[in-house]
Amino acid sequence: MEYTYEIAVLYHPGLEIDLDKGTAKVEKIIKDAGGKISKTDNWGKRKLTYPIAKQEFAVYVFYTAEIPAEHVRQVEQALNITDEVIRFMITKPDFKAMAKAEALKEDKAKKAAERGEKDDDEEEETAQPRDSEDEE
Repeated sequence: MEYTYEIAVLYHPGLEIDLDKGTAKVEKIIKDAGGKISKTDNWGKRKLTYPIAKQEFAVYVFYTAEIPAEHVRQVEQALNITDEVIRFMITKPDFKAMAKAEALKEDKAKKAAERGEKDDDEEEETAQPRDSEDEE
């Protein structure tokens, strides 16, 4: 059974120029394990919170992939011995929580827009009497 996983990979900062080599290697590892990559998100070179393997920076790349559950261990083992990767994390996203957060975000934006419209209406109403007071 295939599940969707998010894979965060921190590449060695020296690969920033030739990142295609490293990403090709990781994508091959995932595909060899029977996975399909549906999304790749490259965040670029960023400073690490603490040094990893004596490196202050890393190139962040996030993958969303569908991998058979029995092959996740195989992907982990392959990433552990890949020289280009200094750190990685494989997680199974909580889609229910993500959908709930998105719905709350939309609801909050909708309420803020309504409040903005009400504030505009109130300002117009209060602005008219003030103008008339200034004229007197």
